[in-house]
Amino acid sequence: MRTFRILLAFLALAIPAVVFGQFGVSIAIGPPELLVSVQPLCPGDGYLWTPGYWAYDDSISDYYWVEGAWVQAPEVGFLWTPGYWGWGNGGYAFNEGYWGPTIGFYGGINYGFGYFGDGYGGGRWDHGHFFYNRSVNNVDISINHNVYNEKVEGSSEINRVSFNGGKGGIEAHANSAQEAAAHERHIPAVAIQAEHARTARANPEMRASVSRGNPTTAGAPKAAAETSRSDLRSGASDPRQAVHPKDLPAISRPAPVNSGNAKADARYEQQQDKLISQQTNERQQLQQKQEAEHQQNANAAQTQELEQKHQQQTQQLQEKHTSQQQQLVSRQPQPKGRR
Repeated sequence: MRTFRILLAFLALAIPAVVFGQFGVSIAIGPPELLVSVQPLCPGDGYLWTPGYWAYDDSISDYYWVEGAWVQAPEVGFLWTPGYWGWGNGGYAFNEGYWGPTIGFYGGINYGFGYFGDGYGGGRWDHGHFFYNRSVNNVDISINHNVYNEKVEGSSEINRVSFNGGKGGIEAHANSAQEAAAHERHIPAVAIQAEHARTARANPEMRASVSRGNPTTAGAPKAAAETSRSDLRSGASDPRQAVHPKDLPAISRPAPVNSGNAKADARYEQQQDKLISQQTNERQQLQQKQEAEHQQNANAAQTQELEQKHQQQTQQLQEKHTSQQQQLVSRQPQPKGRR
């Protein structure tokens, strides 16, 4: 216990810095060990397991645990490459996870359930359906009929180290295939993943300092999966089917925050206004550009190709906007009572 308190004392002195991407924090002390999680039943076809990880809240200088969850893939054929903490430039920084056609490098971290440090052995896509490896996943064959059973190398190894490099970290480096995967088209964490992380961040019991590195996690994965199913049942608009920006659902504004710091709250609301205005303008500009292209192409064959091009443009714009909103929400002011 004394050692853990000493680590937290150093952690509180860590100075945030922008590293590994548009924003992030560089922490002097690496995250605690990975938790031993229990995987709930897979809720349905097309859901992939996204493993739990330690995130960091620089407003309170503390790690917090984001439990793993079943999440529906944003595109058929896409897999989840988990994020990971890595040592560099004198501190630990988090490399964000992403969806893509192949699994990339995730630090050699053994997250379990198919993510044993290299690649993914939890399942594979085949003819538009995801087939689950029952040897490493909790799958009910009465719900998911696309299953197989195959032993995965490394599945019996136990290693709870949660970071790459540095003192005591995993010594692993990206191979050529993983480096190539990093340059493919990616989709950032989807909305349900961002909401799942926000819920964990707002729960004091998930913090390393409160739980002594071992928070209670029961029920969190189920909530994420149920929310996804609720969205599907309610017929929520699917941005993947939108061909033009006008087909996208309206830009939603997060609920106002009341952290007790009026200036910080006002500044955050101004940032939200600015982002929504910017994204609205970008939608309008793309819509006008696409309409002009339609007027110039009357040929049926050209129109079909153009529609495919427009759908890809619209999806890429939506992915960009979703990522921007997730990044801004992750930095919203926190209530003083949660510090």
